[in-house]
Amino acid sequence: MEREPKKFSSPEPIKVSDSDPHFSKEVAKVAGTDLNACLTCMSCSGGCPMYQYMDYGPHGVMRLIVLGLKKEALTSNTIWRCLGCHTCAAVCPMAINIASVMDYLRQECLTEKLPVGDKPLWEFHRCMMNTARRHGRVHKVELMTEHKIRTMGLGPKAWFQDAIIGQKMILMGKLHVMPSRIMSTGRAQVRKILDAGPWKNY
Repeated sequence: MEREPKKFSSPEPIKVSDSDPHFSKEVAKVAGTDLNACLTCMSCSGGCPMYQYMDYGPHGVMRLIVLGLKKEALTSNTIWRCLGCHTCAAVCPMAINIASVMDYLRQECLTEKLPVGDKPLWEFHRCMMNTARRHGRVHKVELMTEHKIRTMGLGPKAWFQDAIIGQKMILMGKLHVMPSRIMSTGRAQVRKILDAGPWKNY
């Protein structure tokens, strides 16, 4: 992932008049957390390991939600570059579950078929869920191969930059060429869960 210049606003001026007053209530209900308790202290962004690669950062997305700026929140790259590591929630003085909020925003972005803020990263998400759907668990070699094919537009460098380390990991037994599958009943349950989400039809 290439490092991008830090920015704190969208390319276009944000019109607060376009805000959705019900959006913050929807997010709070589904994520099960009180967004109005946010102090905008930036503790979440200060502890986030991906903050330098995000457009708004966790604290910025929280402000967008509270202000009802639904489109800006759902189309930001912050929600896709979130690792789900829960560091933000751990350092939040108000114990807001920001990771749960990010997860809901990703689902909502796909449900409404809005532009994904980080398309290559979304393709990685899609490939990971595809291999989990097929085998019941993630098969890393298959995941990497499918992701390289889906991101062909990134150029030859994207194809070969992981080849050397991939060979080393296979020789060390860290990667397995053949997939390891769970029982057929378990695979059926995994497929049922994944198919219920919006990602498959995006």
